[in-house]
Amino acid sequence: MAIQALNTAATGMKAMDFKLNVVANNLANIETVAFKRSRVNFEDLLYRTFEQPGLRNGLEVPLPLGQQMGLGVGVSNTQLDFSQGGFDQTGAPLDLAIEGDGFFQVQAFLDGQEKTVYTRAGNFTQNADGEIVLANSIGARLEPPISIPQDAVEIAISQQGLVQVRTQGAPAFQDVGQIELARFVNSAGLLQLGKNLFDETDASGPPIVANPTQDGIGSVVSNTLELSNVDPVRELVELIRTQRSFELNSQSIQSADESLQTINNLRRF
Repeated sequence: MAIQALNTAATGMKAMDFKLNVVANNLANIETVAFKRSRVNFEDLLYRTFEQPGLRNGLEVPLPLGQQMGLGVGVSNTQLDFSQGGFDQTGAPLDLAIEGDGFFQVQAFLDGQEKTVYTRAGNFTQNADGEIVLANSIGARLEPPISIPQDAVEIAISQQGLVQVRTQGAPAFQDVGQIELARFVNSAGLLQLGKNLFDETDASGPPIVANPTQDGIGSVVSNTLELSNVDPVRELVELIRTQRSFELNSQSIQSADESLQTINNLRRF
C-alpha cells in the first residue's frame, strides 16, 4: 500500500502546483485594471472499495462502516470571482468603470478574424480616427463604435452611457453615441483570452445587451477606473497554505519511501 501512497501524494503535489500558479497569476495582476481573481476548486478522485458500508456480517447484521481508500485529489476547475473592485478617480473623461453587473463590448482581431469580445476594463482612449478604443496592446475598438470629433474640447459620459461632446465655440453639448453593455447569466463561465478580454462560451450563455442601468445591467462611472479585486493579504495567506500543503504531501512521499525501504531491507533468519 505504500506504493499507492506515493501516487496519492503525487496527485496532491500536482494539485498544489496548479494552485500555486493560479495564486501567482492573481498577485501578478494586482495592478491590472478591472482584473478578476480566480480560485481553484478541487475534488477527490476515485475510491478503492475493499468492504462496502452496509454489508452484512456472519450474524446478518449490516456493518456500520466499510473500508475505502481514496486515490488522491484533482483540480475540478478554476472559478472567476467577479466581485466589484475598488474605484480610482482619475479625472480622465474616457476612463470608465462599471458599477454593478456588465461588460463593455469591444471589437478585436483574434485568430485572424474580427469578433465581439467583452471586458470590465474601462481604460479607453482614442485612435487616429477619433474612435474610442481600449488602451490595451491591440487597441480593441468599442462596440458599437463611437467617434470623438477632432474639435471636441470637452467630453461627458452619463451613468446611462450617453456620450456627449462640446466642440470649440459651441455653447452646448451634443450627442455622439450611446455605450451599450452586456451581461451574462453565468459570467464565471466566460473564457479568459488575456489582454483584459473575455469571450462567451456555452457555459456563460449568450450576452444580454442593453443600455447601462437597464435589464439588470450596472451603471457607467466616468472619470474613474475599476481596480483589480485581488486582495493581497488573502492571496498571501493562500500562498502560505499552498506551500504548506505541498510540503505535507512531499512528507507523505518521504514516509512511504521509508516504509518501502524497510520492507526491502527485511531478511529471513
